[in-house]
Formats: sequence, structure tokens, C-alpha cells
Amino acid sequence: MKFILLCSLLCFSVLVAAFFIPKNTAHNTVQASPPTDPLLHQSPLNQPSFALRATAGEPIELGKVRWLRDLDAGRAESQKSGKPILILFQEVPGCSNCTRFGSSTLSHPLIVEAIESHFVPVCIFNNKGGKDAEALKLFGEPAWNNPVVRIVRTDNQDVVLRMPNFNSSLQLVNGMRRALDLTGVSAPRYLELLEEELSARESGLQTATFSMHCFWTGEGTFGAITGVIESEPGFQDGKEVVKVQFDPTVTSRDALEQQTRPKSFTACSKNEGFRSDREPKYYLAQTDYRFIPMSSLQACRANSLVGKRQSPDELLSPRQLELLKKVAENPDKNWENKIGAGISEMWSM
Repeated sequence: MKFILLCSLLCFSVLVAAFFIPKNTAHNTVQASPPTDPLLHQSPLNQPSFALRATAGEPIELGKVRWLRDLDAGRAESQKSGKPILILFQEVPGCSNCTRFGSSTLSHPLIVEAIESHFVPVCIFNNKGGKDAEALKLFGEPAWNNPVVRIVRTDNQDVVLRMPNFNSSLQLVNGMRRALDLTGVSAPRYLELLEEELSARESGLQTATFSMHCFWTGEGTFGAITGVIESEPGFQDGKEVVKVQFDPTVTSRDALEQQTRPKSFTACSKNEGFRSDREPKYYLAQTDYRFIPMSSLQACRANSLVGKRQSPDELLSPRQLELLKKVAENPDKNWENKIGAGISEMWSM
């Protein structure tokens, strides 16, 4: 009898403990709500729509562009400004294709500037509900897809063909330039040069080396020739030379030699043994333009123009020119020489 009573008490204790003791918190955690997107504009039409530089903290998938996050707000801005809408359909957070497109194409300073200056940028998340899902359905875009860009009018009609090639910056640049042409807007020179350079790089650049009496003169000469994308002065086999990278669909080693023969330039039989000079883009380096980040083709053309005592301003974007003005207004600041650094990072304003 005592044994039965003892068992009953033990069972009762177990039930009490199970009722009052809290369950393991690892199995009782409430899922936190996903963070909002405070840096992604909804419809700030009473403020400047796009900042000069993207604010730190935006998803990598969106690059450096300041996007509107509402299609209706984009239409309103488009009607107000007359600019076509550039829509990015993007997965956020996304796969490696999405992050690569954001960190490369959508972070290129000249591409960012062209998007923000000449279009109304709107980003539609293709892995969200609500208005994003409604926009996907409106345009017939698949959910959970790789990045796609479309440029449309306020009536949602495409200005140019849909751009699904997330591996190519050229497709987007070409699409933007064509869209500007089709809407009666002259494409800026910097965008044309960028298209030319990207096209050449996708075709595959070829190398040729030429000897001459003065490589500074040589680099200035080659920088003005159509098809030349990069130039670099240096030494090879005891001679002053210029090594050029060119687009073989536009020009050739023989054509370049023929064009420069009147200046006594001679094509070298090989490209091996080249040693760079310490002062590339010599003419550019004597001016404030050396502090302005430029693409390879911009730098080639600008150096050539400065060597002829002509202004290269027409080749630069408004933001590059703004930085140039800031340099001139602050000559005592320790500006960094950007020659040869490329244009991979947004310049400091």
C-alpha cells in the first residue's frame, strides 16, 4: 500500500513539473519580423529622388544605385521628369548571380551616374509579396529569378528589349544608350565611350608594342586613334616604346603601324620584356585631371587632348567635372593621383 502511494506521489510531481517549468526556449522562439528597407525609397517625390552616392548599408544586390521601391512612385516621377523608368527585377537577398550583378555592373560609377541622371530607377524584388508580386505579374516576370532590367515608358511599354544578361555590363549600357536615342535624348559622351570600351573588352583586346623617339608623344598619338582602348609607355630592348591594347574588330597592328608611320613609329616584333615608365599619361599628369578617376578609354582620349592643348571636359561625366571643380577650389588638399587606378570605386565627393 505504501509502495502504491509513493508511486502516485511521484507521478503527480512529474505532472506538476511538466506544467510549471518553462519549455526549452530554443523551440519556443518567435520568428522576428524581417527588417524593413529604410534606405530604399518608397516615394519621396518632394525630395531629390536620387543621392550622389548610395548610402552604406543597402543590399549588395542593388549596387550603388539609389532605387525607388514603388512602381507607382516611379511612374509619377517619370511623368514629372519625362525620363523613362529603368526597372531592376532582383532577388534580395539573392544568389551569387544577383550579388555579382550588384557589386559589378550596378556599382560601376559611370553606369550608376547614367542610371540616376537619365532614368527613374525602380527596383522590384522578385522574391517578395505585396506590390512587388503585383509588379512581377504586370510585366510577366518570373519570381525567384536572376536579375533582369527593363526600360519602360509610363504606360509600362518597353522602350528597348528586355535585358536578362546579368553577366554583361555591355548589355545594360547598350540598352541605356539606345533608350536615350529612342526617346530623343542625346547620349552623353562618357556613356558612348563606356559602351565602346565594354564592347572591345567583350570582343577580346589584342596587344601591340611600338617604338619611337619619345613615348610621351607616342602615348598621346595612340590615345586619339579609334580602336585603341589602353596605352602604356615604357622600355623594351633598350628603346622607348608604347604598349597598346586595341579592339581587333575595329583596327589591327598593321593598321596602327600604317597610321603612325609618318611619325616614325615602328611595330616591335614581340611584346615580351616590356618595362613600364613611372610617368604614364604624361600630359594628363601635369594637370588637375590626374586626380579624376577615369576609365581606360577616357584616360587615353583625355591625355591625347591635353597633349594637343585641348580640353578633355567633353569626355567626362557631370560628377567627374564636379570633382574637378572641387579639386581646383581646394588646391592645398592632399589629392590622390588616380592615373592608372581605373574607375572601379566611386570617387570621393
